[in-house]
Amino acid sequence: MALPPRTTPTATLAADPSTSSRLLFPFILVTCVFFLWGMAHNLDSILIPHLKKACQLDNRQSTLVDTAVFLAYFLMAIPAGMLLKRFGYKNCIIIGLVAFAAGAFLFVPAAGARSYTLFLTALFIIGCGLTTLETAANPYAAVLGAPEGATGRLNLAQAFNGLSAIIAPILGTRLILSGQEYSAAQLAAMPDATRLAYLGHEAAAVKLPYIVLGGVLLLVALLFYLVALPEVRAEESEPSAGGGFFSVLRHRHLTWAVAAQFFYVGAQVCVTSFFIRMAKQGGGFDEKTAGYYLGLYGLLFTAGRFIGTALLKYVSSQRLLSLYAVAAIALCGVAMLGNGASVIYALGGLGFFMSIMFPTIFSLGLAGLGDDTKPGSSWLVMSIVGGAVMPYLMGTVIDLQGDAIQAGYVVPLACFVVVLLFGLYGYRVKGRLV
Repeated sequence: MALPPRTTPTATLAADPSTSSRLLFPFILVTCVFFLWGMAHNLDSILIPHLKKACQLDNRQSTLVDTAVFLAYFLMAIPAGMLLKRFGYKNCIIIGLVAFAAGAFLFVPAAGARSYTLFLTALFIIGCGLTTLETAANPYAAVLGAPEGATGRLNLAQAFNGLSAIIAPILGTRLILSGQEYSAAQLAAMPDATRLAYLGHEAAAVKLPYIVLGGVLLLVALLFYLVALPEVRAEESEPSAGGGFFSVLRHRHLTWAVAAQFFYVGAQVCVTSFFIRMAKQGGGFDEKTAGYYLGLYGLLFTAGRFIGTALLKYVSSQRLLSLYAVAAIALCGVAMLGNGASVIYALGGLGFFMSIMFPTIFSLGLAGLGDDTKPGSSWLVMSIVGGAVMPYLMGTVIDLQGDAIQAGYVVPLACFVVVLLFGLYGYRVKGRLV
């Protein structure tokens, strides 16, 4: 899954004087962290159809994979900030990596017991680790060098996060998806021993990939522990005259942005999480081919980021957001009504047109907030909890429609309507509500 990197508001930071060569290796380590958390998110799109098969779940139950991860983001956001303040960037990154690794290793007993509850527990722990990592790694990447190069360094690190959207589906398809599927009637007709052996083999497919992932995470954590990283300190700033956490919502356009971000992230996770099943049912592809097309979807999402950034030099952000939302609504319609190759084209197009939505909504929501920028940013970050809610709703719609995946695309379609309304109207800065 190619979620946009989580943005964490920070104070102005300064690194101790050092040569570029001394900062290069620490920056490479931090960039590895960006790539690794992207791998975790994008493997979820493989896990959802795989665990649905291995644990014999309905569509609604399978979306609890997303709920576990995004609920962890929502609940861990404030504690992660406290950890960062208490232990600093280096130690906070190490804590996040170890928690991430612990969740990955927990996949082994979860697969052995074929326990979906234990899988969800592991994913929640991974989500807590990812939140801690992102809270520390984003600002730390920005300070590893001259201040004027901070934006470039952060964009470079985030590019590796996007790269994982291409690599994770391909690796996940090769290492996890078996391509063997049986209908409920076929499974029921099997002898108990044969059926249990098949389901156990499917569940066990996640063990090796997540053992390797956990090992890599611990290795990177060890490198962070052993390497002498530059000390970073926050500069003292004037006390903020901004409003409180809830009172900041009196900014009408911020309230709109929080709603738009909630629905956008929900829509993106819906599209990505059901991609493989949609490509199978609507496009007529087998499981492994659908998994490889998910990698192509990630490539289009990443390309859309770069092309959208270039277009923003010539088109206002709210206009481009509105145009992209209209395209996304139309493509959801094609996905719902089309068949064969047209469904795959629609899904790929959705990846492209969703690419600029998160950062664009974020920047428009913070426009003109002044001293209220920090609490406003916190609201926009927490609104990604939409990724925990909307896929569950989509899974419910699909189950109520007799496992019709295409019917479920009414959920992301409705979400993009909210994004369109924000781009047409809600972005306007009209001052504070009284």
